[in-house]
Amino acid sequence: MDLSIIIVNWNVCELLQSCLESIYDTITGLKFEIIIVDNASQDKSAEMIKSRFSGVTLVENKINAGFAASNNQAMSIAKGRYYLLLNPDTRVLDNAIVKTIEFANEHANAAITVCKVLDADGTLQPNCFTYPSACNFFLLGTYLNKLFAKNRFFGRERLTWWGYDNIRSVEAVTGCFMLLRKEAVDQIGGLDERFFMYAEEMDWCYRFTRAGWKIMFTPDSAIIHYGHKSSDQLPAEMILQPGLSKLRFVQKHKGAMEYILSCFFLGLFYLLRIPYWMTIAILSEKKKKNALVKVKTYAVGVCRACEMTLKFSNKK
Repeated sequence: MDLSIIIVNWNVCELLQSCLESIYDTITGLKFEIIIVDNASQDKSAEMIKSRFSGVTLVENKINAGFAASNNQAMSIAKGRYYLLLNPDTRVLDNAIVKTIEFANEHANAAITVCKVLDADGTLQPNCFTYPSACNFFLLGTYLNKLFAKNRFFGRERLTWWGYDNIRSVEAVTGCFMLLRKEAVDQIGGLDERFFMYAEEMDWCYRFTRAGWKIMFTPDSAIIHYGHKSSDQLPAEMILQPGLSKLRFVQKHKGAMEYILSCFFLGLFYLLRIPYWMTIAILSEKKKKNALVKVKTYAVGVCRACEMTLKFSNKK
């Protein structure tokens, strides 16, 4: 088996169907399997898979087990020499999977290979990053990453200075399209399931790199990623989750002072958004309800960042 394509699905039936169709339309010359882990979807995703894609291996969870646990579940039964972790809200373009495997075959030290990711309108969607750090949280909290996005230092977290137009070894990538070498996964293990959603890919990339592997980007193939279709179903919760998951990464891999500073700067990031959304709530009756949800959510985020700092300090 050349490839095991692994898709974790939660309530995005129509996008999942489009994703599967794009896979079958674009893959040639590979022996592959598709494993879908459905996390208790209520939109008849499982029924659609069974009726339209009988060759797919379907794992039906009774609860939403999360991205990390679900992918580990699929990898435990996968047979390919490569694993492709693919989001259901994607569409494969221009034989991207085959091209990415050909690239990985030529780079034997690559644990993970990713291709170019595009938004629905064809514009570039960044999918390569540097590791979470106190510096990156500072740039985020002070908006310097937005003000000077084309600067190599200020735009360092999302590599916003780079045009994604050349082959590059990077620190971390997003999980919407990740081609993994089975040999590398066998060496360091699967995703850390303590990360329910977000930053688990960064943790994985960090562990691969520490073990001597490379994380590679190739610009010669592309997919469309519609983005956040599962997490948008829980918008208030998901506003905070990316930052809090990155804090978990810093706590796991960096020193005590870096973690405390990261908590402070993430709290600052949340705090600075409260006046903006409060102003929107006052000035716009139409947007008031949504704005107040944002105000409440960011206030909770400030409290969570402070709580995490105090809890960590007390342990020390």
